[in-house]
Amino acid sequence: MKRLLSSLIVLFLMVCFVFILLRISPGDPSLKFVSPELNPVLAQKVKDSFGLNRPIPEQFVQFISNIFSGNFGVSYDFRKPVTEVISNHLPFTIIFSLISFIIQLSVSYFLAIWSIKKMNGFVDRLLSKTSLVFYALPSFVIGVFLIFIFSEKLHLLPASGLSSYDVDSLSAGERYADYLLHMILPVITLSLGGIAVFYKYLRDNLDEIFNKMFILNLSAFGLSPKEITKKHVIPNAISPLISVAGVELGVLFSGALITEVIFGLPGMGRLTVNAILSRDYPLVVGCTFMSGLLIIICNLIADLLKAKIDKRLIRGMLN
Repeated sequence: MKRLLSSLIVLFLMVCFVFILLRISPGDPSLKFVSPELNPVLAQKVKDSFGLNRPIPEQFVQFISNIFSGNFGVSYDFRKPVTEVISNHLPFTIIFSLISFIIQLSVSYFLAIWSIKKMNGFVDRLLSKTSLVFYALPSFVIGVFLIFIFSEKLHLLPASGLSSYDVDSLSAGERYADYLLHMILPVITLSLGGIAVFYKYLRDNLDEIFNKMFILNLSAFGLSPKEITKKHVIPNAISPLISVAGVELGVLFSGALITEVIFGLPGMGRLTVNAILSRDYPLVVGCTFMSGLLIIICNLIADLLKAKIDKRLIRGMLN
């Protein structure tokens, strides 16, 4: 309940911050619908419909009541309710993020286990240095580099979009293959940074736990190295990783912004950028609220999982 209450407070503060940002941002969103040829009375009615001419406290109260009642208004560009626009784009981002998240965890786990078996060897040093490189590289650099190599030079993979222009003329199997080809580069771009983070974090945890005294005691009791690793080292190393995984998954769910923009994918990240550039304020609010809500939910789930795995956390929170 304490975690839930703190999460709700964070969500409220985030909504207040969004309200402030919208009020201090330059430009008037109603101007795109008003032309010099429009009747002044009608033009004023258009501006009044945006509700920006009312006192700030009144706008804030209305803003908060609309947000927590689920009424985000109508998108200026799509001419549809914001919730409907988001529901059309959110499923892709969730599926895209889950695929990337599973790849990040799986690859980093096997690399960390492989690296710890070759501790301080050539493989271990190579993986550690490579992970730092991919961690330091921005995702847009990785994405552009992959497009340049595999699309422009080798002509092996498509550079953007979710499907080819003639996808409707393809058979079911060819259509799925086309979707798969279009998703290879975006998934790699989105996954490399997370793999580097998870690998480094898990590898260091494994190294630290292997040097604990209780591992030496277990060896003295006759347990095999494989049994010690499987039953004692890995569970203790994974537990602290849950918090990092919760943050990473929340960020992915909230919209893989840069990757979706680079590859022209129809997800929440690209939708948010387009809404900001076109000053579609209701859609900006809806996307921001949904992003913050997903991050908070993922972090809350991570906290609950950690408490489920490690009972000491529950006792600490109660005290």
